[in-house]
Amino acid sequence: MPNQYQSTPHTSLPTSQQDHLTYNDQLVLEQRQSRPKLKIADFHIMRTLGTGSFGRVHLIQSRVNGRHYAMKVLKKSEVVRLKQIEHTNNEKHILETVAHPFLVNMWGTFQDDMNLYVVMDYVAGGELFSVLRRMQRFPSNIAKFYAGQVLLAIEYLHSKDIIYRDLKPENLLLDNHGNIKIIDFGFAKHVPDVTWTLCGTPDYLAPEVIQSKGYSKAVDWWSLGVLIYEMLAGQTPFYDDDQLKLFEKILEGKIQYPPHFDQAATSLCSKLLTADLSKRYGNLKGGSEDIKQHPWFEGVHFQSLLMKQVRAPYVPRLRGDGDASHFDKYPETNEQYGSAGLTDPYRHLFLSF
Repeated sequence: MPNQYQSTPHTSLPTSQQDHLTYNDQLVLEQRQSRPKLKIADFHIMRTLGTGSFGRVHLIQSRVNGRHYAMKVLKKSEVVRLKQIEHTNNEKHILETVAHPFLVNMWGTFQDDMNLYVVMDYVAGGELFSVLRRMQRFPSNIAKFYAGQVLLAIEYLHSKDIIYRDLKPENLLLDNHGNIKIIDFGFAKHVPDVTWTLCGTPDYLAPEVIQSKGYSKAVDWWSLGVLIYEMLAGQTPFYDDDQLKLFEKILEGKIQYPPHFDQAATSLCSKLLTADLSKRYGNLKGGSEDIKQHPWFEGVHFQSLLMKQVRAPYVPRLRGDGDASHFDKYPETNEQYGSAGLTDPYRHLFLSF
């Protein structure tokens, strides 16, 4: 299991127009296909990193190569009860088909009679959300760094007709060097044309999702606009405790820009946060190039960013590979993983695991 991606981007434009990049993911995808099937006995389970409605994420260490990984454990009965079968199989399929420097990398899946297991990169630096709350808001140069990395990841997903649909600081982890890794692909979907599902995080939903219109990749560019605004302002542009009022504000589309926003930041946010799909940046003829070439991103060299040649503004303090100090502590489970010989009425629903 390689620890790092060998980044081999290609520029299809002259370097003066340097920013149209594609990431060559073939090396990682081939390595993944040639790996042996993983099993619970391959890992030493260390501690819980997070819990959710139908499972938990553990820090684990490979008994084979000594490296640390994150392992998501999903209780099959809960996945079925909460009607998440399609989402779970979908997430697994999407993670199998993507490999990018700013997306969490999945190394394998397996199941026993009780649970599904997903083994991924361990991203030790914690959530970008925690850094943002500590600093309250980011200066422009810091927001540009993170927004640029997210933009490259979204651009890559869209090149495979995948919509992410859940962009927010809580789903952006920082690796050992302070670079972004997007996690949680539960809402991601392969959409060659349009889809209608209402899903995502309320503050980040595009108007067309709330209105139950058919929507496509443009919803991710709206979410990028919300993310940039939140990083610069310290809160989302349509924030309200009342969800109905929040949706009303999103549909109304009036945005208050704080006085410290410069003209370029206001301009880019307004071009991303427009309900008019014929005007929303990222959805026009120029695609994501329109966003990259906007004055707010002036001075950002996207190829260097992709190749991780730009020093991150914040490098997490870590005492080694397995340091979990950037994650909250959770009560540990006594559950024994790897059960066999029990009745498993759900295996046929998760055959690809």
